Amino acid sequence: MEKNEKLMQGNEAIASAALYAGLSFYAGYPITPSSEIAEICSKELPKRGGVFMQMEDEIASMAAIVGASASGAKALTATSGPGFSLMQEHISAAVIMETPVVVVNVQRQGPCVGLATKPEQADLTQLGWGRHGDQAVVALIPATVAECFELTVKAFNIAEKYRVPVILAPDEQVGHVRENIVVPAPGELPVINRAKPTCAPDAFTPLSFKPGAVAPMSAFGDGYITRMTASMSGEDGCSNSDPDNASRRVAQLHTKLEAGRAEIVMIKTFDTDDCDVLIVAIGSPVRCARTVAKEARAEGKRVGVLQILTMWPFPYAEITPYLKKARKVIVPEMNYAGQMAGEVLKCLDDPDKLIKVNTFNGQIIKPEDIAKHI
Repeated sequence: MEKNEKLMQGNEAIASAALYAGLSFYAGYPITPSSEIAEICSKELPKRGGVFMQMEDEIASMAAIVGASASGAKALTATSGPGFSLMQEHISAAVIMETPVVVVNVQRQGPCVGLATKPEQADLTQLGWGRHGDQAVVALIPATVAECFELTVKAFNIAEKYRVPVILAPDEQVGHVRENIVVPAPGELPVINRAKPTCAPDAFTPLSFKPGAVAPMSAFGDGYITRMTASMSGEDGCSNSDPDNASRRVAQLHTKLEAGRAEIVMIKTFDTDDCDVLIVAIGSPVRCARTVAKEARAEGKRVGVLQILTMWPFPYAEITPYLKKARKVIVPEMNYAGQMAGEVLKCLDDPDKLIKVNTFNGQIIKPEDIAKHI
């Protein structure tokens, strides 16, 4: 079969992959640097029988995709930092109602409006902990255009299988870079749809609080009684303030992701078997890290790269063996404090092994920024 090779922008790959995964509803509000995703969906969804809605703001956008998903649609919105901040309460509602949605946050330099068209990675902590309450979501971060496509499909699959909001968060550099990629043929990448109830309507319960369980999901109009509330509920979907019920409810929201950790948590490694220096990176700095490692190898220096693709749940257990083998660990990222470095530090046996490389001026990290520390 002839390969379908195309020159694509990162945001274009995200929109194309969402359609590949079965996207049928998009609601959003234009915001740089994510607007290409909305533009493409506005053109393509109506051709496929889907729905595109431009909303009045990001709060309404998030509410709309939660409602669409509850009605059976695969739903998406895309935004950047300021809009993502506005979405937090409704993402929290999607968590407790176990409503699968995908949210794209193309990260840009802040705070507030900041440098609206420049890249940054200062939302890393917010991706995991931006909402109130004891909750868990999945956050995936691509470094290439090909990964934009693959991780978007993966985001929909995880959302549908585990009934959880999934956040895809490329930085602006990845969202706007253009590269040749081989677009997967239909059926080449697996596409997962949410499990539907098969029992008799009178035997259906909309939730299951067994550890690790994910209940089948009915849609409004399917013939099953469907109850959804943002308050604490019982397995029947009705409000329930009993402490024992709350304990089981909150625990299950975490254990379902813990049970699926093997397919949710993803890393890649490059020349890590014998490395003295390990560069741990996420998003566009991965590209610089790999360039530095290749040049260092050519000079006889043992340098490897560990790429993190799943920011949350953070891959503590998965990266620890690689960190222990290295003499020095370099973490380059585009923020002031070292938001990912703080998580890496939790896995180190010696904190003095860690070297942070940070930019926070709207400019990308360059190879020389990393190389001078080797």
